[in-house]
Amino acid sequence: MRVPAADGTVATLADFGRLRHPHPFIAMAPQWDFLDLLADAGRQEPRFHLRMRTEVVELVRRDGAVVGVRCRDHATGMTEELLAPLTIGADGRGSCVRRLAGLRMREFRVSFDVLWFRIAARDADEAPVDVGRSLLPRGAGGRLFILIPRGDYVQAAMLIPKGSEPELRAAGIGAFRAEVAAAVPELAAAMEDVGFDDVHLPDVRLNRARRWWTRGLLCIGDAAHAMSPVGGVGVNLAVQDGVAAAALVAEPLLQGRMSDRVVTAVQRRRAPATIITQTAQRIVHLGLRRAFARRTVPLVPRTVARLLRLAPVLSAVPARVVGVGVRPEHAPDFARR
Repeated sequence: MRVPAADGTVATLADFGRLRHPHPFIAMAPQWDFLDLLADAGRQEPRFHLRMRTEVVELVRRDGAVVGVRCRDHATGMTEELLAPLTIGADGRGSCVRRLAGLRMREFRVSFDVLWFRIAARDADEAPVDVGRSLLPRGAGGRLFILIPRGDYVQAAMLIPKGSEPELRAAGIGAFRAEVAAAVPELAAAMEDVGFDDVHLPDVRLNRARRWWTRGLLCIGDAAHAMSPVGGVGVNLAVQDGVAAAALVAEPLLQGRMSDRVVTAVQRRRAPATIITQTAQRIVHLGLRRAFARRTVPLVPRTVARLLRLAPVLSAVPARVVGVGVRPEHAPDFARR
């Protein structure tokens, strides 16, 4: 990841090639492909059941404990109860399971929204445009863009002050295209094919549950802690939560001794990594908020840029935090295939 610096250079802030890791790179994959991968792997397990088009509508409680869920099959309209010694809520930042359980969240201020859209990597003559292989922020006119090269197109993120999307749309698609073209002139021609219908506004939040569990239920991933887009680390932490939970709850489940102590252990193990990562994101948010106030593009300080040039090995540190995580988890032996 290369970032503009205050001294006019471009600093390599995170170099994944420096990681001593079997896979020193980040794989970009559509969410549905990743979920299909997990579903296909689950189908190899004899007791795995996946209910498609089915949503949780209520928690089933007995003697003060959650003992399962009541769900509705949208294909048939029928509801049924699914009972289990442990219910895990992994249903994202708008978690229905968490809401029904009454778990309280600690919310942190997020000063920006993100507009996501694709730009074809071609020029006015339909010739391919090489935008490189690095994740590179671009800026112009006080707007900040993050470009993610994906072969024949670029996934673009435009950071705007929180709540300013209606104003941007009101200015018209021409003004929007001009702002993008000012920051990414090599893709100005391709922007003519981008309309507001192609621009998406995801729900940007930064929060975490004060307690991830109640008796008989555990929340993990975004259901327990929504991460901001900074660093793109949300899916990593969610997967690590799942691996840690599997390692800690499998034996108690098999032995029929599930307890509050077990689910507390999951939060105790994973919460520090969540807090450290969210703290780093909040520091970045502060820099973005100041940049928005000045209508400037955030720049790496001169001293930091100089240090990275003198000791480029330091670029492995943020690469490890983003790519591997503060506390990586490893699948237990019983789960390896």
